[in-house]
Amino acid sequence: MPLFSLQDLEAAHATVRQFVPETPTYAWPLLKKRTGVDIFVKHENHTPTGSFKARGGVTYVDALMKSGEKPTGLVTATRGNHGQSVALGATRNGIPSYIVVPEGNSQEKIAAMRAFGANVIISGKDFDESRKVAQKLQEEHGYHMVPPFHENLVKGVSTYALELYRAVADLDVVYVPIGMGSGICSLITVRDLLGLKTKIIGVTAENAAAFALSFTAGKPVQTETANTFADGMACRDPQPEPLEIILKGAEDVVTVSEDQIAEALAVYYTDTHNLAEGAGAAPLAALMANRHNLQGKRVATILTGGNIGLATFMSVMNSHRAASEITSAPA
Repeated sequence: MPLFSLQDLEAAHATVRQFVPETPTYAWPLLKKRTGVDIFVKHENHTPTGSFKARGGVTYVDALMKSGEKPTGLVTATRGNHGQSVALGATRNGIPSYIVVPEGNSQEKIAAMRAFGANVIISGKDFDESRKVAQKLQEEHGYHMVPPFHENLVKGVSTYALELYRAVADLDVVYVPIGMGSGICSLITVRDLLGLKTKIIGVTAENAAAFALSFTAGKPVQTETANTFADGMACRDPQPEPLEIILKGAEDVVTVSEDQIAEALAVYYTDTHNLAEGAGAAPLAALMANRHNLQGKRVATILTGGNIGLATFMSVMNSHRAASEITSAPA
């Protein structure tokens, strides 16, 4: 059973479009020249929060308000993009939001969340510890807990999948990063609703490979750490619900190294002049690693967000100068 119907998705799209204009899908000639692959990039870095998550937060809070139960506050844990979306939805509806982020989190993302009206709380060594802090705040204050994965979040995120499939016909493969699973689950769900045959490949970081390990094992596998600069993929505790959808509907879940992610980030900037955060660059990294098997295919990558810190961006560009060299694909 799909999480929702196509009719439900169309209704969510109408809601999302009030705040998030349809994002473009571009075929960049330099990316094709570099890889030899017909690449279509879905630019979710062009939303009002700089990330695909904007769609989910707006849809979730809209559904909450329609239920007739306006909470005294919303609380959630995040590395940044999910928090911005929750803060956006909460502020538009006059609800206080309390966003828990781990220590050492991106200062730029913290500033963005505060600008959207969030009360940011820094606690926990990583996302999974921050999630426990958010649960404690819920219990102590009676706030409504916004989970990292929920039907209404996926429904909102799925509006980008609907836009992509309608913009580009006959896609053979889509590469998408996996954080907590809403992005890949949206692509799987909408593909099936539309009756398409597109293969979906999830991408994780080698240093945060919990979902890749879980996909291979066929059950949730936790990791001790998730130390990747691609913080949108820094998950070490996969949840059963998204994993079930991924196991049934994904072609594969692959890993890419920190160096491969950084190279892809530099390639995006060089070839398209778009900023990609680590998670947003990971799908391109996976495509480049597998480009020899993708010749003649129509392939999409989801550039899920562009919220990268300046120091990280400068470090990546300084260490990957080779990405500025435009070369034809290997024969």
